[in-house]
Amino acid sequence: MREHIDPGVDAAWMRAALVQAHAAAACGEVPVGAVLLRGEELFAAAHNTPISSHDPTAHAEMTVLRAAGRALGSYRLIDTTLYVTLEPCVMCAAAMVHARVRRLVFGAWDPRAGGAGSVVNVFALPGLNHRVDVFGGVLMEECAALLQEFFAARRG
Repeated sequence: MREHIDPGVDAAWMRAALVQAHAAAACGEVPVGAVLLRGEELFAAAHNTPISSHDPTAHAEMTVLRAAGRALGSYRLIDTTLYVTLEPCVMCAAAMVHARVRRLVFGAWDPRAGGAGSVVNVFALPGLNHRVDVFGGVLMEECAALLQEFFAARRG
């Protein structure tokens, strides 16, 4: 059974993820940010760093999962909620399933690489031993605008 979630709470935590996304943009990275909570406690916050770290897996979601795992002392992130400004890719979505994230909330949809329904829905694949509750479109316009502005500036 899904618990009732106050949309204002989701918007507030998405704003925290947007702060991380702005930090990524300031570093020349694609502006995606993420925060991970257990209950109402923030356990980790991160943004994209694949360019600066020379690591193709350094997406905001992967980095926040790693940091939360260290903070919690376990790779199983049971009863956690991950907020991210862009629909996760297949790699990140699969990592959330393996980490046992309870809930995912994302902002903008990613029609080119989205793993939560845009291209493929990893979370609905049959046979997986864990289900993540997924909610997309929180502060969608703000999240999408940040990405659009970033890429428009790079195209010059």
